[in-house]
Amino acid sequence: MKRRKRLGIWMDHSIAHLMEFTNKHFEIKTIESKLTNEVKDENLSKSESQIRNKKKKILLDYYMKLSEAIKDYEQVILFGPADAKIEFFDLLSEDIRFLKIKFEIKNTDKMNENQQHAFVQEYFSHA
Repeated sequence: MKRRKRLGIWMDHSIAHLMEFTNKHFEIKTIESKLTNEVKDENLSKSESQIRNKKKKILLDYYMKLSEAIKDYEQVILFGPADAKIEFFDLLSEDIRFLKIKFEIKNTDKMNENQQHAFVQEYFSHA
């Protein structure tokens, strides 16, 4: 029987922790956004529309990196404290390459690495 490829992603607008669910141990990958405090501070001197446009571009680049990382999975749980997971899912739902992936979105608080692993373990153990 073929084992389903499952992935948990804890994410906010600045970083994503990708944890592949396996029987052995977690394979962890981190993808960071370029949306940092320096970018936010740099934008103080720009107009509001310039700030929004730059932030949109940075987030789109971040979401594109994430989408490349998940394209071969069959089941993905997106979780975290911010709206980034919903924005990312909305982007993916417009792309036919991701129609066969089963997604679920869960709101969680900020979590340390052990809490993230436990969450993914618990989620996929019952899925």
